[in-house]
Amino acid sequence: MMPGGDSVFLYTLESETGIVVKITNYGGIITEIHTPDKKGNLTNINLGFDNLEQYLAGHPNFGALIGRFGNRIAKGQFELNGTTYNLAINNGNNTLHGGNVGFDDVVWDTEVVDTESGQGLQLKYFSEDMEEGYPGNLDVTVLYELVGNDLEITYNAETDKATPVNLTNHAYFNLSGEGKILDHILEMKAHQYTPVNDETIPTGEIADVEGTPFDFRSPKPIGRDIAQTENGYDHNFVIDREGDGLEWFAKLTDPKSGRTLEVLTMEPGVQLYTGNFLDGTLSNGDFVFVKNSGLCLETQHYPDSPNHPHFPSTILEPGEKYFTKTVYRFGVME
Repeated sequence: MMPGGDSVFLYTLESETGIVVKITNYGGIITEIHTPDKKGNLTNINLGFDNLEQYLAGHPNFGALIGRFGNRIAKGQFELNGTTYNLAINNGNNTLHGGNVGFDDVVWDTEVVDTESGQGLQLKYFSEDMEEGYPGNLDVTVLYELVGNDLEITYNAETDKATPVNLTNHAYFNLSGEGKILDHILEMKAHQYTPVNDETIPTGEIADVEGTPFDFRSPKPIGRDIAQTENGYDHNFVIDREGDGLEWFAKLTDPKSGRTLEVLTMEPGVQLYTGNFLDGTLSNGDFVFVKNSGLCLETQHYPDSPNHPHFPSTILEPGEKYFTKTVYRFGVME
């Protein structure tokens, strides 16, 4: 139960391939993802907790649905149709992941629904006009489906007033289920990224990764060039897209366990975050979450987009339908 009396449930999705995913209606959080290694042993590869109390005590968005706007907006402010909107300042001088009470901190309405591939977990949330400073009543629906080796996340939203929308999931992956992710090998189809200032706000430049530590076009260990970054990776990469549909852009491999994770999305960008602010104060069982214990591949529009007109627009207009999809595909090395 939430302090206010709302009921919190845990749902388990299982596929015929043996993958298990657990999701709660609090924050739409993915609490566990169990996948087999090269020997067939199941392990939880997702950072999270096994109880509600730890989530309520505060955490770095483990596995949560993020909204109304994923990532940062500079100085918690943007202008839209001649009006300046002020948001909660909850990350230095800026707003992050929707504000003080983002979509990760609310209880969603849930329903098990029939889909073309079987059953899925549908989550709904109604974000009222000016909630956390954002204009417009926003009606959000998210569908989680586990289809074979694929965890599919489909996002839908509609508004009655123009508003920025940038929804994502903030799962932290560790394909070993222990230790750090610095030996994980990452490949990303991205020849550009958006450089940031010292507050992790995009400067507005779209730069080539060539000759920088941000070049993952060929597979390389996460830790190879991480020392050349300010504090680790927490950057938006521009996906080399060939169209508007669902597109493969990344593969993560753990040589130790043999597990792999591929990511497909309809989004134009992805935030690679290497758990730079995990400091050992949080844990689940024997797994203590220290720096670089997990990494995120948050599919998204670019951070601070409302303040950069040349970035792909995040403004949803009345009468339009927000629709996007991301797929996490689990496997083992061949």
